[in-house]
Amino acid sequence: MAERVVAAPFTAPRPNLIARIRGLFIRSEPLRGYALLTPTLLVMVLALAVPLAILVAYSFWTQNYLTIDKTLTINNYAVIADKLMYQSLLWKSIKISGAVTLATVVLAYPMAYFIAFRVQKNKLVWLILITVPFWTSYLLRVFAWKIVLGYNGVINSGLMSLGFIDKPLEFLLYNPFAVVLTLAHAWAAFAILPIYVSLEKIDRSLIEAATDLGDGPVMRFFRVTLPLSLPGVIASSLLVFIPTVGDYVTPKLVGGTTGIMIGNIIQSMFGKANNWPLGAALSIYAMFAITILVCVFLWFTKSLRKNVA
Repeated sequence: MAERVVAAPFTAPRPNLIARIRGLFIRSEPLRGYALLTPTLLVMVLALAVPLAILVAYSFWTQNYLTIDKTLTINNYAVIADKLMYQSLLWKSIKISGAVTLATVVLAYPMAYFIAFRVQKNKLVWLILITVPFWTSYLLRVFAWKIVLGYNGVINSGLMSLGFIDKPLEFLLYNPFAVVLTLAHAWAAFAILPIYVSLEKIDRSLIEAATDLGDGPVMRFFRVTLPLSLPGVIASSLLVFIPTVGDYVTPKLVGGTTGIMIGNIIQSMFGKANNWPLGAALSIYAMFAITILVCVFLWFTKSLRKNVA
């Protein structure tokens, strides 16, 4: 008698781990977004967070000749608090950067306004022309200003040849004025572009409505154009102010002894002075002060925008 063969019940194969993860990503939109951000987050962690953590660690160590004592201490911060030189130098750097920011934004706004409202064709060409000076090295541009402002530079030679002065002007170079002028030129494009984008997004019908209501060009600018372009102005101010506080190349080349900034001291601590812990503490101290100023500035501009609105 033939034996009966009983078929085993059908069971679907269990998906492996990779398939489960893939299905989870397909069903979840937030996870897909985080997956797209993962490379950027990794770069930020490796290029920003890790060096910053190392800098914080160094600030709590001490330098013993050529060796680093890794015993945790706040002596470096105590040295900064005791020496008024560091505090006054940081305040001086903030004032110079504030002057650079003000000069850059004031000069950049008319240019951005012209491109956004007056140029009808080939706006891309104008934007490219703005960036032409930045196709060269930053150091070359600084040295160019050094030649222009020098004792026998272009300005002094021109004024003397025209008979306006008898001897070269000495106040053009190696002072805070030269630092402000050079940095304002160096960061001009970074101020023009955000303001231009903000002006370009303004609805032109709002300006026409203000005109229909009787506003002239001046009142129309202060009541419509300027308030709506404040986000670009704020972004430009931050893009210029934050990096220029820690600049040390320009003050060293055109600032002289009176144009020195906090970045020069930090650079010397990591260089000739060979005191990395104190340099790290100065860096943290400067970053903390700048962060507070930026927060106050953002709070002030937020309140200002609410009042304008």
